[in-house]
Amino acid sequence: MFNSFSSVQLDYIRLWFLVQHSLSSFRKIQSHYASLAEALQPNQLPVWQSLGIHKNHLQRFQDSNTEAEQQKFQHCLKQIEQSCDFILMDTDPAYPPQLLPYIDRPPLLFGQGSPDALLQPQVAIVGSRKPSPHGRQVAYDFAYYLSEQGFYINSGLAQGIDEAAHQAALKHQRTIAVMGTGLEQTYPAQHQSLRQDILNSGGAVITEFLPHTPPQQHHFPRRNRIVSGLSLGVIVAEATLKSGSLITAKIAAEQGKTVFAIPGHIYGEFHQGCHQLIREGAILIDHPQQVIEDVALPTQWQATAAKSKKAENTQEALAVPEHLQSLYQQLDWNGQTLDHLALNIQLNTAALTSQLMELELLGLAQQQAGCYLRCR
Repeated sequence: MFNSFSSVQLDYIRLWFLVQHSLSSFRKIQSHYASLAEALQPNQLPVWQSLGIHKNHLQRFQDSNTEAEQQKFQHCLKQIEQSCDFILMDTDPAYPPQLLPYIDRPPLLFGQGSPDALLQPQVAIVGSRKPSPHGRQVAYDFAYYLSEQGFYINSGLAQGIDEAAHQAALKHQRTIAVMGTGLEQTYPAQHQSLRQDILNSGGAVITEFLPHTPPQQHHFPRRNRIVSGLSLGVIVAEATLKSGSLITAKIAAEQGKTVFAIPGHIYGEFHQGCHQLIREGAILIDHPQQVIEDVALPTQWQATAAKSKKAENTQEALAVPEHLQSLYQQLDWNGQTLDHLALNIQLNTAALTSQLMELELLGLAQQQAGCYLRCR
């Protein structure tokens, strides 16, 4: 159970409540104001209108001071208190650093269990909700081996491949579930005991969705960007051509993550999605040790950064010069191209290259295969 909200957390939750999980509306408002407390003042409706906020969100903001809407918000807060062990804003030092480079990162994560689990090296295992017995066994075996080697297995608590991966990783008490609903419910309902086992084993269950958010179809592709974003790599254990796990693989590739696919029989429909991913550039694997070899360096860097964050604020611990902090925060342990960094940093190419060189000289970044990444 969550103890008490800070004023900043209340502002974050209230805005998230008003815009109903809209990332675009949240970011527009957040980037315009020095503080969300100012943004939430009743006289700011004209400013919201000028920012192009959706009419439904404008109406909710306009109605937010009515007694009925205030009661709804208070009920939401009560549900969060009852269902959450922790709340992480994307400005918190404890927020998973592997999500920070992404513009579409969730501004809030509601969680149960151990928030420290989110900082550990993770590999995502995803796939069909109705796998073959072979696919289920492969997912279990890979998750068992990788968790035994120290990786947390990240998945979506769904039936099939997700379920097998969670169950195997529980044997070594290293698994994390990302939900597509509010935290007060479990979907599917029959995985309530599996969810409780994850919490009892020192893992975590997280969501970006507010209480009473139902399991709507479009929530699960959205959930998948968190699954892949938290992970060093994504394994598609088994998938048909129509499997939703291919969406996770696509998102992972866009995020610069390594995508692995396990092949199967050429005539088996259960494996056609994996074969398609391999044709598109995913790494074919037939043993989990191959995954470890590919994510070895990012694992080392993430573990080092997690220790630094636990000790104190990363920027202070590493003494990052003030003029380089913005760029340093954009770097991750997987590597990003100069063009990708330029999209997120308002610097011309010459200035960006100069700052990257400074970070390299300080031992805070390095270039590898045309990509820039953290090394501390």
